Amino acid sequence: MNNRGQVIFFTLMIGLTVLILALALAFPVKQASDEATNYSNNATGTQTTLDCNNDSISDYDKATCIVADLSMFYFIGGLIFLVGSILAAKVLL
Repeated sequence: MNNRGQVIFFTLMIGLTVLILALALAFPVKQASDEATNYSNNATGTQTTLDCNNDSISDYDKATCIVADLSMFYFIGGLIFLVGSILAAKVLL
């Protein structure tokens, strides 16, 4: 087998590794996003999260809640895009 054939198999292995990593990290990223947006207090009674279910929060907090909700999509989508880019670069070049 020539070098090009070996590189394609190596690239496929790296792409699959990144894809498996993206799928494995999907649940922890979802948990972190949910934990950040739900309301909770710490031991001293101060608010530690965004409380996104509250309608009377400021516009800045609402925007932060939207960004926190989109973090799952951006993280997983970015890793899948990276896998597609790796595979496409080696197949096309």
